Amino acid sequence: MPTTFYPRRRPSRFSPRPAKTPAAAPRPSLPPAAVVDAVLRFHDVALDQGGQRTLLRLSERRLHEPEVEAALGADAARAARVAILWNERESEIIRVLEAA
Repeated sequence: MPTTFYPRRRPSRFSPRPAKTPAAAPRPSLPPAAVVDAVLRFHDVALDQGGQRTLLRLSERRLHEPEVEAALGADAARAARVAILWNERESEIIRVLEAA
């Protein structure tokens, strides 16, 4: 049975090259669950955002209370930068925000 061999195709100078995708920027890690839980339990700053939404935070004074320090441990500094957007109607977290 005869076979036909085709010559190998050489890439042309003008052939399309695959586009290089830019490297994705590294995403910051999420706050630990213990930090989110502590902000929900011990928050003392509640700012009304409208639409039955509230921004919950820990104040500097509250961060240095013994019960909060015991709950947070080494994550107390990170908890100072975390805020939680809370839906009052559904009683659920909308978004966890962390300052840089």
